[in-house]
Amino acid sequence: MRTSTINRRTSETDISLTLSLDGGAAEISTGLAFFDHMLAQLARHGGLGIALKCLGDLEVDGHHTVEDVGLALGEALREALGDKRGIERYGQAIVPMDEALILCAVDLSGRPCLRYTAEIPAGRVGDFDTELAREFMQAFCNSGMFALHIRQLDGVNSHHIIEGMFKALARALKAAVAVTGGELPSTKGVL
Repeated sequence: MRTSTINRRTSETDISLTLSLDGGAAEISTGLAFFDHMLAQLARHGGLGIALKCLGDLEVDGHHTVEDVGLALGEALREALGDKRGIERYGQAIVPMDEALILCAVDLSGRPCLRYTAEIPAGRVGDFDTELAREFMQAFCNSGMFALHIRQLDGVNSHHIIEGMFKALARALKAAVAVTGGELPSTKGVL
């Protein structure tokens, strides 16, 4: 199985993470209930196994926790992919979540890039600062070294918009990490 275990400790967070690209349970605890729910969506709809425990400085706010989880998850993705031989490389999904409609596309290119277009009306969903959705995506693609495009096509409910993003990301990643051959999907000879 393609797995990776990451331990990341800073003065702001202490993270232990095991990621399996080929399935498994989702055991997630970050101290932010809504974020845990979003990461569970990522695991379920992406066919990923995620065991994650993060102790963060939530007395400050959720920023360090969300960003550092994104960094750890990106590092784990990169490590679990290995040399990327045989993967599909590209993945895309358009996911409806009630009235919200989200487009997501990824390229596991080895080059980080985020294009994020969304208007989330509420400042908070539960215990989650909604501007942290973008912070997570930025940290995840930077550390994971992949191009990530997320575009909100429709939606008025902040919970639905963010959940649609995580589900669309999950479906796009599931397609991109799928093993569909034996060759490296690049004419450069490296990803």
